[in-house]
Amino acid sequence: MNKKQFLAFTGITALASGFIYMRSNISLPKGVTPVTPFDAERYLGKWYEIARLDFAFEKNLNNTTAEYSLNDNGSIKVINRGYNYERKEWAEAVGKAKFVETPNTARLKVSFFGPFYAAYHVAALDDDYQYALVIGKSPKYCWILARAKTTPNHIKEKYVQKAKEIGVKTENLIWVKHND
Repeated sequence: MNKKQFLAFTGITALASGFIYMRSNISLPKGVTPVTPFDAERYLGKWYEIARLDFAFEKNLNNTTAEYSLNDNGSIKVINRGYNYERKEWAEAVGKAKFVETPNTARLKVSFFGPFYAAYHVAALDDDYQYALVIGKSPKYCWILARAKTTPNHIKEKYVQKAKEIGVKTENLIWVKHND
């Protein structure tokens, strides 16, 4: 193999690997059925993070929220915000979400870093769009969201049970503090 062929092969391999990575990052985890029918308009607005499995991007954050609004191109603007109690400062990430299938199915891909997307599956949602269970590419990524800073215990228990059925290690959930 000459240098030109090697470079071409390396480039194609890198592109294929990137494509496989991006597809696997938005895959639907076993046991997760995205909510359908789903009304994106009703889902827009501010959500408070009630509980989550911790990961690097949200480490040491409390008062965490996600706010969704519609972009002109039909994608959804995402603003995630939280207070880092170690650094004593607010952190914010702005991204976009797109539907993987149709807007009628709560299966989205979210990006905060250019062409790299992560899975966002709404696995449970009450009829009034007040409480949601979101699962990422695997049960290692889980959020319980609500429209208010506090959630009744029976609602928490219901969503924790649903998460457990999906395979989430619910004993590792972090219950987010929200200051008034």
